[in-house]
Amino acid sequence: MATTRIMPLHAGKGRTVGQAISDIIDYVANPQKTDNGRLITCFQCNSKIADAEFLYTKQLYQRKTGRDRGSDNVIAYHLRQSFVPGEITPEEANRLGQELARRFTKGNHAYIVCTHIDKKHIHNHIIWNSTTLECDRKFRNFWGSTKAVRRLNDTICIENGYSIVENSKGHSQSYDKWLGDQAKPSHRELLRIAIDNALAQKPDDLDALLQLLKDAGYEIKEGKQLAFR
Repeated sequence: MATTRIMPLHAGKGRTVGQAISDIIDYVANPQKTDNGRLITCFQCNSKIADAEFLYTKQLYQRKTGRDRGSDNVIAYHLRQSFVPGEITPEEANRLGQELARRFTKGNHAYIVCTHIDKKHIHNHIIWNSTTLECDRKFRNFWGSTKAVRRLNDTICIENGYSIVENSKGHSQSYDKWLGDQAKPSHRELLRIAIDNALAQKPDDLDALLQLLKDAGYEIKEGKQLAFR
């Protein structure tokens, strides 16, 4: 099971853009939390100089577009992905974090995935640059992005055999409360989520829908009734 939360990062009062980026990367890349940096992976950047790299792309973006939103400017996005204790290894959590970052940003943004192991529950901190690699556009936190990243996260967990949050209702429950109140999702619930995700891809007919479910790892027995395993 994994839960997610997206947080836009602004410079804030009294900080430059460079300082704001440096502060968040210093926190998520803390060697005491990431096994001396072993659980840090990057895409199109280097965690040791990412603050300078992110800042440089923003300077190029402003030169190319002439756009500057001032204090409203989102300089990066911070995504937290938490896993239930004992269900996943740190290495596997980092791999799933990379998969979530790559698929959500469509490979258009540099990002850092830092897996923290200092708590009972392993969790990832994913930081991606709001500016694209081409420095011509910026990621916009669209309406419904929280639901979209949660659905993608559920899909990735299902594809890799991990449980998900059952009957998630946004921010109505905290992660810690969910751990205390909920059991591992049933096979029926996992199948329902898999079907919802397949339908979201708008298959042309039933055969296309069943193929998407097979691609997701389900065995399907066809007869008078469909059976899924």
